[in-house]
Amino acid sequence: MKYTNALTERLGLTVPIIQAPMAGSDSPGMVAAAGEAGALGSMGCSYMAADQVRDATSQVRTATNRGFNVNLFAPLPIPDRPSDLHNALNLVAPYHEALGLAPPEAPQSGGFDFDSQVEALLDSGASVFSFAFGVMPPEVIAAARDRGMFIIGMATTVEEAVALEQAGVDAVVAQGSESGGHRGSFLGDFTASMVGTIALVPQMVDAVSVPVIASGGIADGRGIAAALTLGASAVQIGTAFLACEEAGIPQVYKDTLIGASPSRTRITRAFSGRPARGIINDFMEAAEAANAPDTLLPFPYQNALTRPMRKAAAQQGKAEYLSLWAGQGVGLTRRMTTQELIDAMMAETEAALARVSV
Repeated sequence: MKYTNALTERLGLTVPIIQAPMAGSDSPGMVAAAGEAGALGSMGCSYMAADQVRDATSQVRTATNRGFNVNLFAPLPIPDRPSDLHNALNLVAPYHEALGLAPPEAPQSGGFDFDSQVEALLDSGASVFSFAFGVMPPEVIAAARDRGMFIIGMATTVEEAVALEQAGVDAVVAQGSESGGHRGSFLGDFTASMVGTIALVPQMVDAVSVPVIASGGIADGRGIAAALTLGASAVQIGTAFLACEEAGIPQVYKDTLIGASPSRTRITRAFSGRPARGIINDFMEAAEAANAPDTLLPFPYQNALTRPMRKAAAQQGKAEYLSLWAGQGVGLTRRMTTQELIDAMMAETEAALARVSV
């Protein structure tokens, strides 16, 4: 069975699947493998310096002739760092000691030069440019369009989708509340923006004229079939790809995903300072139990503060100190190659649609 529509044809896809950009968790090998399987591979570049972006995207181009997506966070003002860091440093100090690290130091902003990142992305040879956490500056959207890039923005509400369409995007990702990783909310109240995928997608489809890509809790063909039935032109899947052979995460992270319960995921600011859904572990619980002011710093300071801990934990196989981003579909995660996963999901999609068409 073929699944073609205006979006898949424009992107040259043979399956309506986008491997989600997962900054720090995807890899050039995964991006290329997704493309070779007929999906759209995505490289999350927000935590990369410009030379790293060039290197990663060069590896993708070497491995495949298929189009691919590059992703950035929309630029936001960096808040002032709290002046009193005592509680924040005390939170991570025991974990530094357990991991054999020096005592934590006051974090810097830890960001990369946005303009240089954009320049590298524009020269990357990618066919798609996507972003989250807001609306890209008009000049960035115009520059990407001049390069012939297809532009995708992420929305968690109908209002955000409308704002993105007005800004000139070519498609919108509907990020349901079930999604793993960082929430892309940028308009209105955060709690009110926690709308489930099955409710969000059809309302977003009705509200905008550009294609809608469903995301959140989709980890097998049944979820894909449901999203297509709701009016989505494609799905964006992250968690299901994390256990794949090509994923760029530690083995202990992959092992933790297998058999995890959706009830063991929660939204937290513990690791980065931004709300994100991940599997509950020791550090998350300790951070959320702390009842002192400025224990959790705003992004990007909290992200910089916890980076040494997370890096050492990855090297030492300590899952309790890692940011284990995962969505509520985590219980469906399987150990496969990227190609095998995409093939399996498409077979499941056909079977699911066949069941409801009888």
